[in-house]
Amino acid sequence: CISSRLPRSFPAVPILQALLYKPLTPSVIPCVFHFRASPSTKISSRFCSWIKPRVPPQDFNIFRAGFSANFTAMTGSSSKQSSSVYDFTVKDIRGNDVDLSIYKGKVLLIVNVASQCGLTNSNYTELNGVYTKYKDQGLEILAFPCNQFGGEEPGDNAQIAEVACSRFKAEFPIFDKVEVNGSNAAPIYKFLKSSKGGLLGDGIKWNFTKFLVDKDGNVVDRYAPTTSPLSIEKDVKKLLGLLDSLKQQHIIPSLLVK
Repeated sequence: CISSRLPRSFPAVPILQALLYKPLTPSVIPCVFHFRASPSTKISSRFCSWIKPRVPPQDFNIFRAGFSANFTAMTGSSSKQSSSVYDFTVKDIRGNDVDLSIYKGKVLLIVNVASQCGLTNSNYTELNGVYTKYKDQGLEILAFPCNQFGGEEPGDNAQIAEVACSRFKAEFPIFDKVEVNGSNAAPIYKFLKSSKGGLLGDGIKWNFTKFLVDKDGNVVDRYAPTTSPLSIEKDVKKLLGLLDSLKQQHIIPSLLVK
């Protein structure tokens, strides 16, 4: 066993042991080469692999498949990467799974909300206005309650729903309370932040940070908590294609006059 010839403190020992779950044929000869650990980490490392002067193809395929599976299992890395918000499943305010692919073809405004923030009244009021105005044209607002900023969303999901739906009359969907920063951040928020960083780092700075997503699920813009929802109405209309239709309405009459 190759790993038995290495000290226990050697960092490659666990990976070597994982590779040796299935014994290799005697014809496999160890050598050293460089490999890339994972497309997502982009970490190059030195490792032990094998040259195969007389290795049967099936043995090499078994080795390659075993290495990939065991390395992924131990490190949590995977070659599959999320490319759009449609790749995620989240929970709604009642705890039911929601596959975000149901929003394909929609323009999304994703917001982390709070019930007791100084920005709550203005943001809920304006978000309601924007949603009412453009929901029939293809806009969806996805609200994710979060208690990470000043403890301003302390209630459970039932209390949050009461505030959002009864007090502020929100018609857009409210989802399960999540964390948006730190190691326990919801995967959707890790994706949003990596897609569109903010000022002084990617982390969410406060309640009511907003992400604008196009009809293909790509994050196209990010807005600070103090940015008024009404002030981004033009960006929403652009993604909905409403600005182009307005231009056509102005161009055609002018051509007819001429």
